Amino acid sequence: MSTEQMQNTNMDGQENTAAEADVSMERYLTFRSDGTTMGVSTDYVIEILTDQIITEIPMVPGFIKGIINMRGQIVPIIDIRAKMGKFAEETETTCIIVLEIDTTYVGILVDNVEQVLDVDKSQISPIPVEDQQGLMDGMISLSNQEVLLFLNCQELIRTF
Repeated sequence: MSTEQMQNTNMDGQENTAAEADVSMERYLTFRSDGTTMGVSTDYVIEILTDQIITEIPMVPGFIKGIINMRGQIVPIIDIRAKMGKFAEETETTCIIVLEIDTTYVGILVDNVEQVLDVDKSQISPIPVEDQQGLMDGMISLSNQEVLLFLNCQELIRTF
């Protein structure tokens, strides 16, 4: 068996095509918020911003930090800590991840960005407890004994 054939063979010895292998893998940008490691599909990620001035706006829910002007595009900013019911706090590593979800731009304020991971989607487990906010739609155990929670982007824009 050639090296190429071995790379395209699963644990049961059945051959996978390159397309099948790619379908189950997805890239996720990981970030931390209030000590929780979360991930968002890189398909949604437009840009990561630091040192951005956020303009506060009145009469909005507490988890909406304000808006930014990103090259002429007005982008609302959601504080993920506040959205999870935690105390909103900014640090020197706080940044904004700008997402495009169904043609809607939204920024999420996070404690820090960590890395991009390739994740086998078949290994993602459902959240075992009732996620009242619906913000997370799955989880996976990482090699360092941490759990990575996956952000449900559709629910994020539906609730704000």
